[in-house]
Amino acid sequence: MNLKLNTCQVNDVTVIDVSGRITLGDGTSVMRDAVRDLITGGSRKVVLNLMQVSYIDSSGFGELVSCHTSLIRAGGRLKLAGPTERVETLLRMTNLDSVFDVHGDEAQALRSFA
Repeated sequence: MNLKLNTCQVNDVTVIDVSGRITLGDGTSVMRDAVRDLITGGSRKVVLNLMQVSYIDSSGFGELVSCHTSLIRAGGRLKLAGPTERVETLLRMTNLDSVFDVHGDEAQALRSFA
């Protein structure tokens, strides 16, 4: 399944609903381009809703870290919302759960910006 992104604005937070697999190739470049465009457009608060992400490979995790770093350098924040059990397990196994601000769902992630 190809990676699909759907972006919406909730007050001053940009929410990206992600579905599919974040893997080497198209998945990582789509994510990179989307976040770069948001930063260029002035967005500084971003939530990646991962509820529909079935798998993330090492390149995908690398791209998430890169997006996180790019937002921090621009004075922003990236938060992850609703990872599936499989993705959450991978975040824990790689210790990336200590890098990212991970929330159970989109509403929690949005409230965390307050």
